[in-house]
Amino acid sequence: MSLLILLIGLVSGIISGLAMGGATFLVPALVVFLNYDQHIAQGVGLAFFLPTGIVAAITHYRQGNVKVKLALYLVIGGLFGAVVGSLLALNISTFFLKKIFGVFLISMGLCEYFGRCK
Repeated sequence: MSLLILLIGLVSGIISGLAMGGATFLVPALVVFLNYDQHIAQGVGLAFFLPTGIVAAITHYRQGNVKVKLALYLVIGGLFGAVVGSLLALNISTFFLKKIFGVFLISMGLCEYFGRCK
């Protein structure tokens, strides 16, 4: 099982480095392949994001791909949204949390596939 966990971490890290959100792979992988509860998987996904996000942000910043002022404004809204979202997630059943996450992933996939996310 530890080899599978390392493989899931590796793939999620690569996706994070590409700035595509490693948790979009990590959360379903933890639920489907390792049978973790959705709440646990999403919590792990958030904890996973901290170090991988920092490394990816530094790398992209060094390449000139970060607009600092824009990022700071987004962080302000994101912090408020994270508090609200976390409180909501704690009060939603695992069944509905899985459905919401699934709809989000499918919506983003369709949006990317059909090129309407711009």
